[in-house]
Amino acid sequence: MDQLLQNLKIKGNEKTFLKDPESTDLGRRIIEHSIQLINEIGFESFTFKKLALQINSTESSVYRYFENKHKLLLYLSSWYWSWLEYQLVFATYSLQDPEERLNKAIEIVTRTTEEDSTYSHINEVVLNKIVINEFSKSFLTKEVDFENKEGYFQIYKRLVNRIEKMVTEVNNDYKFSKSLASTILESALHQHFLREHFPTITACDKPETTTLFLTELVEKALKN
Repeated sequence: MDQLLQNLKIKGNEKTFLKDPESTDLGRRIIEHSIQLINEIGFESFTFKKLALQINSTESSVYRYFENKHKLLLYLSSWYWSWLEYQLVFATYSLQDPEERLNKAIEIVTRTTEEDSTYSHINEVVLNKIVINEFSKSFLTKEVDFENKEGYFQIYKRLVNRIEKMVTEVNNDYKFSKSLASTILESALHQHFLREHFPTITACDKPETTTLFLTELVEKALKN
């Protein structure tokens, strides 16, 4: 278990940055304050100029780490998925029953995010809000096919594949295991978004209701 978790490092996708922000104090401040600022004003209004003012630095210093704000969003998203993958592996590794393991995985990826004190410069609660509200903007672009081919979404896809493996362990005859796995992740984000912004079109009025909804949905799909 220790060896597995050591090999599973929590980090953003290396293709998204020019210089690793985790390697310097300035880089970590860029990450910390970009999370705060994107959450406050939204990704559309976010600029490196505004970020530079927040961290009392220059716009050019931010560009030394990230080519543009799209790459920064890709970095933040991939870091979040890497962190979530770590939580999932840690929580499910010792579980022997396939159904219990899958249900625990659903709980991990749908539950309310709690701040992890291990990473003082990253507020996982706020980052979760950004992923819920902004993640789709990282791939709804003309460049998505190229970026996918280049491996920008590798961590996200790896997490989907972990869940897909758990699905097949419950029911190896189920034909749509990969689709179901990706639906779990996407639906979790979507239901949290609806609860926050369009509460009249979702029954998931509490964070835990999303977990119950998707657990029941998966259970019925695999039993049928």
